[in-house]
Amino acid sequence: MTRRRRKKTGTTQRRFGRRSFLAGAVVLAGGAAAALLHRCGTVPVSNPPAPAVNPALPSGEWRAVWVSYLDWAELDFSGADPFRAGAAQLLDNCAGLGLNTVIAQVRPFGDALYRSSLYPWSHLCTGRQGQDPGFDPLDIFLQEAHRRGISVEAWINPYRLRSSGAMPPNLAPENLVNTHPEWLCTVGEGTYLNPAEPAAADYVVQGVAELLQNYPVDGIHFDDYFYPSTDAALDAAQFAASGASDLGSWRRQKVTALVQAVYRTVKAADPTLRFGISPQGNPDNDVNQQYSDVTAWLAAGGEQAVIDYLCPQVYWGYGFTLSSGSTRFAFENILPEWLSYPRAEDVALYFGLGAYRIGTGDGSSDGDSVRRWSTGSALAAQVEDLRSKGAQGWALYRYGSLFGASAPELAAAECAALRRINGAEP
Repeated sequence: MTRRRRKKTGTTQRRFGRRSFLAGAVVLAGGAAAALLHRCGTVPVSNPPAPAVNPALPSGEWRAVWVSYLDWAELDFSGADPFRAGAAQLLDNCAGLGLNTVIAQVRPFGDALYRSSLYPWSHLCTGRQGQDPGFDPLDIFLQEAHRRGISVEAWINPYRLRSSGAMPPNLAPENLVNTHPEWLCTVGEGTYLNPAEPAAADYVVQGVAELLQNYPVDGIHFDDYFYPSTDAALDAAQFAASGASDLGSWRRQKVTALVQAVYRTVKAADPTLRFGISPQGNPDNDVNQQYSDVTAWLAAGGEQAVIDYLCPQVYWGYGFTLSSGSTRFAFENILPEWLSYPRAEDVALYFGLGAYRIGTGDGSSDGDSVRRWSTGSALAAQVEDLRSKGAQGWALYRYGSLFGASAPELAAAECAALRRINGAEP
């Protein structure tokens, strides 16, 4: 089946199906343009010619980077021109590493870094949640990415509305916290949509449909935030009403139902678009603490498919050791464990790598992790190991750990090593 025709993005209003949607844009966060200076060395901003058709999803090895709300905060959102300059620099830096995909966080806290009729504007846009920034950053970002042959997957956090009392610092009147308090659960200072509430899950799916209808993104991406707690009180009423006997199995069914609904929504919009999830690197935690049935998702294909790919966050280095003495999660051990799980033919397996570990280590109890993450080629070594074992791709967490004001001095050497193994040396 041919790829869907790209819709022109912009500020023109359109109607789609049962719901009237505003076509428009994502804005991603306020910040200083000076923060574009980075440790990896600035790649000059280019002005590549626009291809006649936006590129298809990358073939062959998937080489990605997460651009989180923390990274957007380093860009200048004071207007369209400063934002375009910052987006162009960011994307040139990604292309300069030989990457072909950016995973852009567009809904981190139940608010939208794009124009939405379902979610308020993110506070990252103007400093106040719900305030229109007055221009279309997602449109600009997609234009600049696609001109460079870079795919953009829209990264959504489905349940989280607030991670603490200070994040986000304010909530718009139209935030779900205010409009649908019956859908919520709280864990500590955090506020989340309750995964056991069918209406809340349906709202998440509607949000995915809206995004796909209004923007030519190349896919949808969820991270590892599913059930926020194992506390049985979280959804006790819903569980009692269900008649189910096993809480863990019931919760996993709830999460899988949402994931499969999103998958089918993505495929209904365009069968060539992809939906992937980046769970924790510890599969036991995924299944028993966050109730994401990752091994079952990997094995489900055809009519039963729920994902196009999984990208576990394997953020440990070689030799990583727990205080118990276990080395199960050392990179050389957890990698083959994930690769050993049965996988449907049409489901890809990628690996998330911890760029944020550079120079600081992974907390290994053997006391040697800082040295292992200070070689200047730690990420490149992991990528080469992935390739030797037949992994299909990888993603770096996160952009600001390699570029930007917070990147360590060692990032320059790590970038050089990645360019070398990716054939992207200048």
